Amino acid sequence: MEIYLVRHTRVATAAGICYGRSNVPVAATYPEDEAVVRARLTPVLAAGPIIAYASPLSRCRQLAEALVPEQLVFDDRLMEYDFGRWELQPWNDLPATELDPWMADFVQVSAPGGETFQALQDRATEFLTEALAAADPNATIVIVSHSAVIRSLVCHCLGLPLSRAFRLDIDYGSITKIRYRHGQFNVAYTNG
Repeated sequence: MEIYLVRHTRVATAAGICYGRSNVPVAATYPEDEAVVRARLTPVLAAGPIIAYASPLSRCRQLAEALVPEQLVFDDRLMEYDFGRWELQPWNDLPATELDPWMADFVQVSAPGGETFQALQDRATEFLTEALAAADPNATIVIVSHSAVIRSLVCHCLGLPLSRAFRLDIDYGSITKIRYRHGQFNVAYTNG
């Protein structure tokens, strides 16, 4: 079985803003960005059968509905990192008394009112486990989500510690391909 993790396209927020789970709009370049993702994913979608899932946040919903409108299921477990009170704040304005402990151990420490990265991975891997168990083994799974969710799933699939997740670059509009065979994962590529 093949799994394609698709990150949403660029967003219309200023650089340096912590937007995590906030519902921010896509950038003005969306039509061009969506066309690039579609071109890369068309061979996958044409090969069928497809099972598609997406985060319900608008930046994922818009892309997923454009790519696979008929076979699409939204799941809250695919939503981005919840940064709590930090949402929509400039990273540079966050108090060091809150930011420093989080930076030292973002896996187990949450932003105030938010979630830990471990909690994000727990919900994302729970989703993936259920999706794999329910899927026709001849189907391809397409998941439109966010960079932190994709990083956490790649770490899960490769057995990497979450503390190394942000060493993985997951570009806007990128595709990560994972093969699942006989209970084993193989990451074919990232940023495709």
